[in-house]
Amino acid sequence: MKSPVQITVCICTFKRPVFLRRLLDSLRNQETAGAFAFSVVISDNDAAQSARPIAEEFSRESFNVVYCAEPRQNIALARNKALENANGEFIAFIDDDEFPAPDWLSKMLAASEQHRADAVLGPVRPHFESPPPAWVIRGRFCERPEHPTGHPMKWDECRTGNVLFRREILKDLDEPFKSEFGTGGEDKDFFMRLEQQGRKFIWCNEGIAYETVLPSRCTRSYMLKRALLRGRNILKHPVGRAKLLATSLVAVPFYSLALPALFLLGQHRFMRYCIKLCDHLGRLLAVVGINPVRERQL
Repeated sequence: MKSPVQITVCICTFKRPVFLRRLLDSLRNQETAGAFAFSVVISDNDAAQSARPIAEEFSRESFNVVYCAEPRQNIALARNKALENANGEFIAFIDDDEFPAPDWLSKMLAASEQHRADAVLGPVRPHFESPPPAWVIRGRFCERPEHPTGHPMKWDECRTGNVLFRREILKDLDEPFKSEFGTGGEDKDFFMRLEQQGRKFIWCNEGIAYETVLPSRCTRSYMLKRALLRGRNILKHPVGRAKLLATSLVAVPFYSLALPALFLLGQHRFMRYCIKLCDHLGRLLAVVGINPVRERQL
């Protein structure tokens, strides 16, 4: 009788015990139908090891949990620590502020096998803890693009918030996630290097995860700071830097002049272009050594 496929679910966490508990509760309800077995690796990026008690609790009561700690606060190093402790044929990454549908892993695994894909990406849909402002809903600021299952994905469309990949794709990567991307962008760099090796990524629209959206993330300041940081991080990629900077040199004055008129068209449109402006402004500020946002906001 064929042994079930082994999957390791990797979770990187930093001082978010309520989120982590919700995620582990959801994993406890995963439907395997005997087709696969899974274990969990929790990589704690908190030097105080705040996630250890929860990891030990679930390991005793629910499923196999491997706990490890990366005291240096750096998301890339935390992801690498998780991979060092993962031993499944397939590895899944899901963020600690997310929780999956009961058939998440089964849908992702089925898509990988059907399409012979090296990695499968799935949707992350917002789960609001309380009703957000109307402009957030109208502007769809917490929604991400989705595609039909089997749709090929390019490296710059990929992220690790909801992904399943074959462990063997790591064999030619000396450092899967590079430490210079400690505040973000480490996942795009990871997929860029894999794509250069000819790896195949596809989308699975049935492999659903939900992201917990706190009221603090539905504020203008949070969204603008995140855009500034994103703009800075994108320049760490060696591909297309000159083109990105040339685009930003044109975009910053254009969006700045357009904002007063956009304000009259509604808060959702005004904020959309404020975010675009900050994305481009973050790039230009990084070139001259100005970093208004120095760390990733939770």
